[in-house]
Amino acid sequence: MSVDAVRDPHEATATRKDWLGLVVLAFAVLLISVDATVLDLALPFISEDLAPSSTQLLWIIDVYSFVLAGLLVTMGTLGDRIGRRRLLLIGAAGFGLASLIAAWSASPEMLIAARVLQGVSGATLMPATLGLIRTMFVNPRQRTTAIGVWGAMAGGGAAAGPLIGGWLLEHYWWGSVFLINIPVMIGLIVLGPLVIPESKNPEPGRFDLISAGLSMLAMVPIVYAVKETAVHGPSWALTAIGVVGLAAGWVFIRRQRVLDDPMIDLSLFARPDFSTAVLTNLLSIFALAGVLFFGSQYLQLVLGYRPLEAGLLMLPGTLVSGSASLAAAWLVRRWEPSRVLSVGLVVAAFGAAAMIALRPDGGPFWFVVGFVLAGAGIGVALTLTSDLVVSSVEPERAGAASAVSETAYELGVALGVAVLGSVVLAIFRRGLDVSALSADQAHVAQGTLGGAIEVSHSLPAHEAATFVETAQAAFVDGMHIAAGATSVVLFVTAILVARMLRQR
Repeated sequence: MSVDAVRDPHEATATRKDWLGLVVLAFAVLLISVDATVLDLALPFISEDLAPSSTQLLWIIDVYSFVLAGLLVTMGTLGDRIGRRRLLLIGAAGFGLASLIAAWSASPEMLIAARVLQGVSGATLMPATLGLIRTMFVNPRQRTTAIGVWGAMAGGGAAAGPLIGGWLLEHYWWGSVFLINIPVMIGLIVLGPLVIPESKNPEPGRFDLISAGLSMLAMVPIVYAVKETAVHGPSWALTAIGVVGLAAGWVFIRRQRVLDDPMIDLSLFARPDFSTAVLTNLLSIFALAGVLFFGSQYLQLVLGYRPLEAGLLMLPGTLVSGSASLAAAWLVRRWEPSRVLSVGLVVAAFGAAAMIALRPDGGPFWFVVGFVLAGAGIGVALTLTSDLVVSSVEPERAGAASAVSETAYELGVALGVAVLGSVVLAIFRRGLDVSALSADQAHVAQGTLGGAIEVSHSLPAHEAATFVETAQAAFVDGMHIAAGATSVVLFVTAILVARMLRQR
């Protein structure tokens, strides 16, 4: 029986069992977030062992996020129909199996297939966890606290991925970065039925397969086009792929308007709290993804820190972000949510602006300060926007609403890397002198800062040093523009939030 059918909707407090269930859900979210970033450090080892082509390597990296983004809406709606706990347990079993296959992959094709299965399973887990929190915690204050824990685990896991990966790769083989998933998934399967109540929509209506296909046909091309544009620059082929995604999205929206049981109730976007929360979620993670994208390169390729050292320098910002996610529940008891959210975004904007002070020959101080401020503000923002999204709908539609929030998150990540990465790359290319290089060398050098440093190894020593200094200075100039743009975006979002939510 559904929890929605047996629990008093006016029940004031969560039980001890609910809090234990939150712990189980939090560890699942932590692990999914770790898995999204832990692979980055393992790529050189995978390349050496499996010898993938450049195309296969890109698919190993990106296919997880493509599949995840494409299936979030479908899986969120499916959970509302068949039961969120049931879908969560199915996803946990699939994720664990996919991790085993990935750890012992004997070929690039096998690893790509495992990453696809991880993406499918991850799409079931993320909206199911947030939807279950909506139904387990009916008290608004307790729900905000629970979502704060959820947000802290999600953000902390993404930042902890490089640290965990670095330690594992120093002691074990590359497959170990996947095996860490197994114990947590087993724990989720064993403990989930004991401490997590089932919940679903008692009258879900008909599941529309055409809408499910259209949602994937919309998201996958859009995310693919955005990510590939960030890496390789714009092209007519990528533009055409993006147009296909947009056209599918338009058809999907038109179909939802005429269905008796739509996959997404578009009337939700007429609610200021829902639409503002979704947009703020997207723009907040847009900013954070951009900061992480160029910040990690600055620490490693400009200041010369090893990946593990760079991860440790990011740790203060990560810890503050997690603490801020938890503190959001305390803050909204004393001030209006719109005020807390707006101030958080302003703090994050100051953090982005602080990175304008970064210098090629400086230290990490301003990066750490900027990342701490950005992490604090965005930690508050992600908790409150997620809370606003799920609180603005009835419990029986929590899965679908959570999927919208997660989709905004995925789009924010893709757009942050693509847009801000393109800004950095454009300034970098303009400031890089490649007149003394061959055509092939120039192409590699203008692709990334890492490529420029690689090309410098083939130059005479005195020319190489000058070339690297010029490349690093051009990259930092690009960072300044991107940081300034990020700061403006966050300030404008803060004003938007204050105006749209002031009546809530």
